[in-house]
Amino acid sequence: MYMDLKAVVLAAGKGTRMQGEDSDAPKVMRRVYGEPMLSHVLKAISFVEKKDIILVVGFGKEEVIRQFSDYTFAEQERQLGTGHAVQAAENELAGFQGSVLVCYGDMPVIRRETYEDLLYAHIEQENDCTILTGETSLPLAFGRIIRDDNGGFLRVAEDRDCTPDEQRITELNTGVYAFRTPVLLDALKDLKNDNAQGEYYLTDVPAIIRAAGGRIGIRKRELGDEILGVNTAEELLQAENILRRR
Repeated sequence: MYMDLKAVVLAAGKGTRMQGEDSDAPKVMRRVYGEPMLSHVLKAISFVEKKDIILVVGFGKEEVIRQFSDYTFAEQERQLGTGHAVQAAENELAGFQGSVLVCYGDMPVIRRETYEDLLYAHIEQENDCTILTGETSLPLAFGRIIRDDNGGFLRVAEDRDCTPDEQRITELNTGVYAFRTPVLLDALKDLKNDNAQGEYYLTDVPAIIRAAGGRIGIRKRELGDEILGVNTAEELLQAENILRRR
């Protein structure tokens, strides 16, 4: 299954809400349960060969590169959104015809089996893009999955751009995807930044692929606390407690 697979891990963020006098480390290097957050993510996707895992780095890149020197790196010089971060890895993906897993270095509690299940669905259904979604009791400002009248994928609405009706949708976009690489690279060319933040959202890519006639799949799982992304000191402690309980 994994013969023709790469992964892109977004790891360029500064973690502004976590900066303080005690540490100015990049967010993914903050320690949780004894290791940098990024270490937990890389262990969970260790079914991908290290040479085929592209770490998109930015703030504090030297520290990340020094500690994870066995991996491939791409630099996001300016942080202009998640879509822009994946664009930074285009050179490393150019010419690759297989599938690519896109995930985040600040989501340290997603399990290996969750990533594998997403990829199984992606390959089995022969999708151009497969989205990992789930519901959780955690109060998270994640994008909502907007489905069409037949229950198929329509688009992702970012939390800050949601209408009141969309805010009530409970199916959340984790931001984790599997793509056919050539389809992803074509869609990235059409990304726009006409949103509240003026950023290039990776969440817009599935809708671009759909509009071009591509096949979009949704892999919905009972994720519970796996869906947690770490952006604050409180969420870092939350991740620590989750991993400790395991």
